[in-house]
Amino acid sequence: MSTFLPAQVIRAKRNREILSNDDIRRFVEGIGAGEISEAQIGAFTMACFLNGMTPRETAALTLAMRDSGDVVDWSGSGFAPETIIEKHSTGGTGDENLSLIVAPLVAACGVAMPMISARGLGHTGGEVDLMEAMPGVAIAPSTEMFRQAVISAGSAIIGPTPRLAPADAAIYYIRDVTATVESIPLITASILSKKLAAGVSGLVMSVNYGSGAFMPTYAEAQELAKSLIAVARIAGLPMVAPIVEMDEIMGDAIGSRLQLREVIDFLSRVRQESRIRALVMDISAEILVMAGLATSKDRALDLVEARLADGSALDRFQRMVTALGGPVDLVANPDVHFPPAPVIAPLPSPTTGFVQKVDAYAVGIAMVRLGAGRKVASDLLDQDVGLAGMVHIGDEIVEGNPLCILHCRSQADFDSVASAITAAISIGSAKPDRRPVVTGRLSTQD
Repeated sequence: MSTFLPAQVIRAKRNREILSNDDIRRFVEGIGAGEISEAQIGAFTMACFLNGMTPRETAALTLAMRDSGDVVDWSGSGFAPETIIEKHSTGGTGDENLSLIVAPLVAACGVAMPMISARGLGHTGGEVDLMEAMPGVAIAPSTEMFRQAVISAGSAIIGPTPRLAPADAAIYYIRDVTATVESIPLITASILSKKLAAGVSGLVMSVNYGSGAFMPTYAEAQELAKSLIAVARIAGLPMVAPIVEMDEIMGDAIGSRLQLREVIDFLSRVRQESRIRALVMDISAEILVMAGLATSKDRALDLVEARLADGSALDRFQRMVTALGGPVDLVANPDVHFPPAPVIAPLPSPTTGFVQKVDAYAVGIAMVRLGAGRKVASDLLDQDVGLAGMVHIGDEIVEGNPLCILHCRSQADFDSVASAITAAISIGSAKPDRRPVVTGRLSTQD
């Protein structure tokens, strides 16, 4: 067997050569074996960032990263393989609670949803942060605990573990400190390797754009969606990618425990903000059709409405929390587990009119300053702070009425973010049209 030299792989990609599947596989295996230094990983990711990767190369990297650890085996679980589906998002201000709504909702309809997610960074949050905000929930359980939680509740949302796609964690750490996060091939491989490690048979993934998302324009979101679809097709993974506009925040709340309350309110049908409802229904319907549990999106929507109405979706959420070690009475007694922030006060509107714009990026950055988001990956979140009751584009507002309700650690914190949030919201005399949430769609079946 010939000697493998990591520098030769790096040199080839630096020189814009196409790497073989075997070279990519051996490079990833070398990461796991400790044969490749952080400097070499950084050189490799920079070469990929600068020179790109073909869909075949990206697929080879995806599969090698998947195989760097466990792949969850669902045989004997009682689930039909085609019903094991995952939902994912490229992230956006306020959209992380979407997964905590969709997962138990489709589980109540007969889907098995194992989700390996991530923490938030910058102006966007992460599903793992919301899960961790519930006392006792295991966010990095053993593979077997993860499997049993899905069998018990129909869904489970966890973070990266040492045994599921561990090469992705090693490569992502280097990307984060070498300015190579924004590479579309590396983003694609990172996302899909974790999904494939979860042993799923399909993926519905929203690709977001706008001020609240990582991709600022529709064209950039479409480029990423095309990369994901191309690699999923090569890997044999059925996939649908709705393209989602996120110039304003998704839902009414930002902040871990405030968003958990929004999840419970949605599943209880107490309140369902219109944009997040539109996206929940679209993605849930896509999942049910992909799983073969509905013959059309209209029939799927009927099933989703029924599971919300009979309380089974809310019950599945509680079962998921319990299966991962969380409180058995979270849904019944959220106030016991979610203490209020010391300062809760409305942010008054400076004028009367209609909301014309809500700059999701500016709002997200203000929440980072408040402690509800992270500047760097090592930051600890304040799970009690954030905002709720945010206005949306097209809403009518009267001077002095609240633009949102701020939940802060101190009055000084309130004062520090109030002007930034007020400036992020434009109010005018004409009522603007409410914009559609889903503005495009790609599929491996196209």
